[in-house]
Amino acid sequence: MLLGPSGCGKSTLLKLMAGFFPPSHGEISVVSPEGAREVVTGPGVDRGVVFQQPTLFPWLSVRDNVLAGARFTGKESQREEGEKLLDIVGLSDFADSYPHELSGGMQQRAQIARVLATSPQTVLMDEPFGALDPFTREQLQAELLGVWQRYRPTIVFVTHSVEEALLLGHRIIVLAARPGRVIHDVAVPEGLRASEVGAVDGGSGVGAGFGVGEGSETSADAGQEERLRRIWEVTSEPEFVELRRELSAAVHRAHGEG
Repeated sequence: MLLGPSGCGKSTLLKLMAGFFPPSHGEISVVSPEGAREVVTGPGVDRGVVFQQPTLFPWLSVRDNVLAGARFTGKESQREEGEKLLDIVGLSDFADSYPHELSGGMQQRAQIARVLATSPQTVLMDEPFGALDPFTREQLQAELLGVWQRYRPTIVFVTHSVEEALLLGHRIIVLAARPGRVIHDVAVPEGLRASEVGAVDGGSGVGAGFGVGEGSETSADAGQEERLRRIWEVTSEPEFVELRRELSAAVHRAHGEG
């Protein structure tokens, strides 16, 4: 998780990781599951990006948007995974709809599915839930945990919210501005990680991530409700509350140092 005030370089760092432009000094490298280190020289299919505003192709249906990346790679297995993802994100009933016919939350579900359909090693998320209403944001946060349980990619997530960082993160880095720099780096203890505590079914099976039902953002299956309940329990733990205080203090310091 990348946490900090506006202007500290969170989104810039994410774009550097994506390979959208080169760093002015030094280099950025990624390590593959096999342990090989590769320098980032440009965008690649090993890295997927989810932006705050959905970037779906307006002239394509939801299905074609989700399968767009898979068509680019030409891998049949990824096309099959794309079809499966439509069900996982609860958009099977809207597969033939167009982006303008979907709500903001449903568009983000489609965008996340499109990224996952290419089987990236790393998913870069730039405040993907920042423009959503509080209820939808809370639901998608919980659902993202379920999707992570299934696919287990490395996720780099940009946020302004201490609560969101604690809910979703395993490691949280606080940045300060002018110059952009790391001022705090903390690992969330394993017993307090909502991604682990919230695992109802181990992330396996269709519908393990996003609420699947009538296509409504307000509908969630029993597994989703159980995941939310467990997450609420862990965020009430004294150790979690103390960690929240620690991070809040670091963010206030980042504002002051910027």
